[in-house]
Amino acid sequence: MNTRHFYVFARTVISISLILFVLSCNRQQNHDSPVFQQKRNTLFLFNWNNYIAPETIKRFEAFCNCRIAQDYYSDNEEMLAKLAAGATGYDVIVPTGNAVDTLIRQNVLKPLDQSLLPNFKNINPIYLNTEFDPANKYSVPYAFTITLLGSNYEKLQALGLPTDTWALIFEPEYLEKIKGRVTVLDSQRELMAAALRYLGHSINDNNEENWQQAKNLIIRAKPYWAAFSNTSYIRELAVGNLWVAHGYSNDLYQAALDAKNTGRNFTIVYSIPQEGAVLALDSMVLHRSGSHPDLAHQFINFMLEGKNSAELTNLIGSGNPNIEALQFIQPELTQNNAVFPDKASLDHLEMLHELDHKQRRLLSRLWTEVKLR
Repeated sequence: MNTRHFYVFARTVISISLILFVLSCNRQQNHDSPVFQQKRNTLFLFNWNNYIAPETIKRFEAFCNCRIAQDYYSDNEEMLAKLAAGATGYDVIVPTGNAVDTLIRQNVLKPLDQSLLPNFKNINPIYLNTEFDPANKYSVPYAFTITLLGSNYEKLQALGLPTDTWALIFEPEYLEKIKGRVTVLDSQRELMAAALRYLGHSINDNNEENWQQAKNLIIRAKPYWAAFSNTSYIRELAVGNLWVAHGYSNDLYQAALDAKNTGRNFTIVYSIPQEGAVLALDSMVLHRSGSHPDLAHQFINFMLEGKNSAELTNLIGSGNPNIEALQFIQPELTQNNAVFPDKASLDHLEMLHELDHKQRRLLSRLWTEVKLR
């Protein structure tokens, strides 16, 4: 090697060494930086809005010397769509059963290490070993809601109308008396489930002819409804603008409480329709993109403690699958059969199953027909 080539080679070696040294220093600085430390000590939670009590968050953050960062979704389809579009980094997600089924099939969940969940024993066995996760390999029950009918008791009593049958939102003989005072959920699965149950079928019936009958039932009733609504019905029922609402048990609990606390001259009641209804069990799962599995297990086990689990129920009126939580829940909730159903009521409740691609396409087409009529 001549002298000129030697100096070129030497400069190249020195330059590469300097670059590697700088990169090494940057990596060390990045790992020691406050931003890195914050991410390392942060649990990333993808959750329904208002689905964990603020005091529970504060207590867990103090317990683990960490913080919780939350993103929110308004329904399971939105959550699944965001994940499919590339949303990543979530340690814990709280989907409903049929969405858990989808996530398991997509192979995007981490199996649980139940040796790290000693409080798993607090879960009522009737909410375990579900069809969507038979051995609870991936999911831990968190809370549940029931799809109900809420109504203005005084108005319906004066009109001689029942409060415990899906006929109230489907039959013209009843609807003529409450036209424009009724809302139904803006949800394909929930509204079809109500129609199917009223027609005497399972909410998971996948017979196309029965689906067509349910669609026709909905279209016949639609002119009498004020709106399809997933949120506004809570306030509208509480202030008296609505007399009947197809909604979720925790929302209807809140509407009844709001009407009572504001001194309205009417009472909001809600009940499980005699034909049966949907029970939606939400569970905690670990997403494969999460980078804090130990912290995630700590969080799940923490949420399985009776007091921590009870705080959500006391806050929003959700059903609770945690036996140890019952002693910390307000008696007016635990004694409310529409929030904590007894055995006879449970026998009339079903969880929605996930649909395959063909069924989804058919349901979407039927829903389009409903909305366009």
